[in-house]
Amino acid sequence: MPTDRIRLASLRDKIVSAEEAASLIRDGMIVGMSGFTRAGEAKAVPMALAARAKTEPLKITLITGASLGNDLDKQLAEAHVLSRRIPFQSDPGLRKAINDGEVMFVDQHLSETVEHLRTHQLGPIDVAVIEAVAITANGGIIPTTSVGNSATFAILADKVIVEINATQPMALEGLHDIYIPTRRPFREPIPVVAPESRVGLPFIPIPPEKIAAIVLTQKLDSASTVLPPDHETAAIASHLMEFLGHEVKKGRLTERLQPLQAGIGTIANAVMHGFLESPFHDLTMYSEVLQDSTFDLFDAGKLNFASGSSITLSKSKYDEVIPKIAEYKSRLILRPQEISNHPEIIRRLGIIGINTALEFDIYGNVNSTHVGGTQMMNGIGGSGDFARNAYLAVFVTKSIAKGGALSSVVPFVSHVDHTEHDVDILVTEVGLADLRELAPRERAKVVIANCVHPTFRDEMQDYFDRACARGGHTPHLIEEALSWHVRARETGTMHASPERKIA
Repeated sequence: MPTDRIRLASLRDKIVSAEEAASLIRDGMIVGMSGFTRAGEAKAVPMALAARAKTEPLKITLITGASLGNDLDKQLAEAHVLSRRIPFQSDPGLRKAINDGEVMFVDQHLSETVEHLRTHQLGPIDVAVIEAVAITANGGIIPTTSVGNSATFAILADKVIVEINATQPMALEGLHDIYIPTRRPFREPIPVVAPESRVGLPFIPIPPEKIAAIVLTQKLDSASTVLPPDHETAAIASHLMEFLGHEVKKGRLTERLQPLQAGIGTIANAVMHGFLESPFHDLTMYSEVLQDSTFDLFDAGKLNFASGSSITLSKSKYDEVIPKIAEYKSRLILRPQEISNHPEIIRRLGIIGINTALEFDIYGNVNSTHVGGTQMMNGIGGSGDFARNAYLAVFVTKSIAKGGALSSVVPFVSHVDHTEHDVDILVTEVGLADLRELAPRERAKVVIANCVHPTFRDEMQDYFDRACARGGHTPHLIEEALSWHVRARETGTMHASPERKIA
């Protein structure tokens, strides 16, 4: 019975309906909810909030770990519940509200949100809503398939609502490692020295009297939307495997490599699949989201251990993995995202970070967030946490989009999320550009030769040649630097000659 999961018997009197629990959340409040990339989100209370907003004024600031599943961001946006959203999202409906200016979206590095809460730059949290497998005999909250920012939300909130989800297996207990850094300016080093380091508690420790309501639910996590590898993503993976093999031959890496991090999404997941047929072995991961590829690598005997902040899987992989999560548990840890993404640990472990770009330019600047420089897609997520601090900061993308009308490599990005100073390796299906220790003019030559699609290469070379003729350490034709984006907006293509076709 779900009530058996509430081991502190006195708390069973707190069981209420989702609607009654949601009544604790009032207009103008700041609410922290569990959920990290469609995993482990509170599911019933936000739906009750959306329903209530149809009959009474209700606006909140919503802070999560990352994106929510089960169309919750969509429902909350369409019910006009959200006045402000922090720090990441991926829902088309909410995206429209953000780009229309209805919802104020704060796009943060995922490691920073709870630091801002802890130091009162943000907050305070009025109510935290946390999905749990169970509540311990001392009132500790055992999370489900993600940790995200849930621990700090629960610790700092005035009141906590717990959703006990009976569909989440009790075998998840013991998977989590809840460590909260000590306060500045006397913060001690975070004692994570390897992906498998366990340094905290298997539950979120809070006084049981803070738990104001408990809701019993039986709703599954949403499946991820990643697609299987295709010809282009397989080529990207092949280029990266070849490069890493070269690094091994140079003696800079061994065949165990360094701990791997991969961003969410189809391309990053497909690149991780490239390790299946590679010569690399005894791999480890220190990442945010553990995707299908993580468990494929486990099953292939390639991966020894994986640390993350959430488990986000396709429907078929979820149905395969979650029922036997106990078999993987000794090789897994789920941590708070401020620990999974902490610069101190990323630098210490020497992470190889693999993240996805919307576009990058010939000098190595990367745009991860804004289409055409103004339209928010999802957010920077954790890519900046890893890029600036990784041993190798790798960004991957297909070289063209919209059937070849758009180039993902441009003279100058329309929005900068990762500067040239933080980017080491750029990869498209065309090839790989190693930018380490290169001056801007040298980087541009390597990018044009190795990453630009052939149908755009002549135009890119012409831009660069004319910019070099004008001079400068980082040559640009300022009046033309964004002309490719202007053409795309006005004509639907970045080609100067719209009739050009992909060869």
